Amino acid sequence: MNEGLILLDPVTHILTGACLGRAGLNRRTGLATLTLALAAEAPDIDSLTYFGGSVFGLQHHRGITHSLLGAPFVAASVVGIVYGVYRWRKRSGKEPKLPPHWTTLYLYALMGALIHLFQDFTNNYGVRPFAPFNPKWYSWDIVFIVDPIMLVAMILGLVLPGLFALITEEIGTRKPQFRGRGGAIFALICVAAVILVRDFEHRRAVNALNARTYRNETPLRASAFPQPINPFSWNGVVETKDAFHLLPVDSSAGEVDPENLQVVLFKPEETPVTLAAKRSYLGRVYLDWAEYPLVTPEPLEGGRHQVQFEDLRFENVVNAAQRRRPPLGAFVVLDPQLRVEEMYVGRPPRGTQTK
Repeated sequence: MNEGLILLDPVTHILTGACLGRAGLNRRTGLATLTLALAAEAPDIDSLTYFGGSVFGLQHHRGITHSLLGAPFVAASVVGIVYGVYRWRKRSGKEPKLPPHWTTLYLYALMGALIHLFQDFTNNYGVRPFAPFNPKWYSWDIVFIVDPIMLVAMILGLVLPGLFALITEEIGTRKPQFRGRGGAIFALICVAAVILVRDFEHRRAVNALNARTYRNETPLRASAFPQPINPFSWNGVVETKDAFHLLPVDSSAGEVDPENLQVVLFKPEETPVTLAAKRSYLGRVYLDWAEYPLVTPEPLEGGRHQVQFEDLRFENVVNAAQRRRPPLGAFVVLDPQLRVEEMYVGRPPRGTQTK
């Protein structure tokens, strides 16, 4: 997965909250759009955990703030921030068009936080909605982490009404108190349509993967992961007894073309090196999160070892034959006595040249 796209993910959440506000909820109370936009992004405050290190960040990102237990507290924090903004603007003599109704705003903030959880659930990174009591990850695997169709629909739904309002002001038409409702509703309908279509095509893709054998082995499990833009194009990952099979899936065809098989990755033999890496802090965190983990050891100079962790659900199977640094991969470096020297998520540690 491209790290640049991950940085765009907050934009999707904020735009969703803004569309919800403009779709009509801003007619019930002042500061509704601001509250919804902030609440729809607020659970990602846990991204600050990456300041504690990449492994600590992986362990705690999409944790308690992305849970059903944490959502009410996230909502309360958002309303507290909005109240502070309201008091500051009031001292400056600036009042919202409608007076704020704080109970309603709290309910809006709670809705925004829960919608954030739902949106994260639709992509293949996943969420832990029942943390901390149940730390299991759940993912729907139907939407790319940043869906361009959703993004464009929401941007147009929010921007075009403003441009239209400028034009009507120029020709002397009376400016409405609330504008942009139609565009926001249209954008939200587009978002819902993308989810429904992708869910249908995802099930077709998974069924197609399960309907055949791979090197005369039946699948133990099979998954299809989304690609951007095209709702019929999926990254297929199939696990058999001895290997992982990576291949593209065209869900519109309803079947898998055996000629499209891109890569067969045989499962590495378990060794003391891989076992030591899996027992490390990084190993435990990564394997708890990964859906299709592949753990590969490589020898380093001086009897040291580098162990690479990767999750095949993020592999782009179209370019899988030229596999390089794995997306969202992780690395553990062990000394000759198999003690952890270094560990990192996202890129190899420095000075780890393989033989």
